[in-house]
Amino acid sequence: MRPTVLCFSGLDPSGGAGLQADIEAIGQSGAHAAIACTALTIQNSQQVFGFEATSKSLLLAQAHAVVGDLPICGVKSGMLGTTDNIAALAEFLAEHPEYFYVLDPVLVANSGGSLGDQATLVKAFTQLIPHATIITPNTVELRALTGEQDLELATQKLFAMGAKAILVKGGHEDTPDYIQNSLYIQGELVNQTRCARLEGEYHGSGCSLASFIAGRLALGDQLKTAVQHAETWLFGVLKNAETPIPNGQKIPKRFG
Repeated sequence: MRPTVLCFSGLDPSGGAGLQADIEAIGQSGAHAAIACTALTIQNSQQVFGFEATSKSLLLAQAHAVVGDLPICGVKSGMLGTTDNIAALAEFLAEHPEYFYVLDPVLVANSGGSLGDQATLVKAFTQLIPHATIITPNTVELRALTGEQDLELATQKLFAMGAKAILVKGGHEDTPDYIQNSLYIQGELVNQTRCARLEGEYHGSGCSLASFIAGRLALGDQLKTAVQHAETWLFGVLKNAETPIPNGQKIPKRFG
């Protein structure tokens, strides 16, 4: 069977982000996705209206059920929603130090709307940072996690908090013609990539990128190579994204 990534994330009914994005992106990478659902959300492609988190016991029961059944070699997390779920994942990762771990530190939905109290989640995320093989924050999340506005200072502070590698995503920066991502490993900048800034907003781009990285790591890519594959793939699926309603957020076309 294909190598498997276990995804801890929430269910997005629109199918643009969350677990469906994880499943589709990891499948497109060539690996298989297993799921531990952290929350049921009330959202569409434009807005989050609310969510109900999975209990810690149920979340861990989901994860433990598949560990002995599937060839899991890594973990990816997105929306966790509560401090209990963050603690549950930290406990699970401590039990399985052999797994790589891709941490997408989701604090708010790109479309707007709460996915948990941000200040509380930021504090709780410190439990997960040392476990992560790579962390994939956008610049808003990076500043929130560290309290630093300068991106270089923020990146180095995240390393001081225990990070091993960080992909800083530049989509929220004021660069109208391009987006620049920066990959740091062990505190050193090892790669920067630029792509044209596509028109509009996208629902689930961060989930898709982190999940594709996880899939490629499961297949044996080195970290830098996995990130490069994921960035190339993501640009294509965003370029072909579909718009549910006029002027609304686009959903990445992860197939075809």
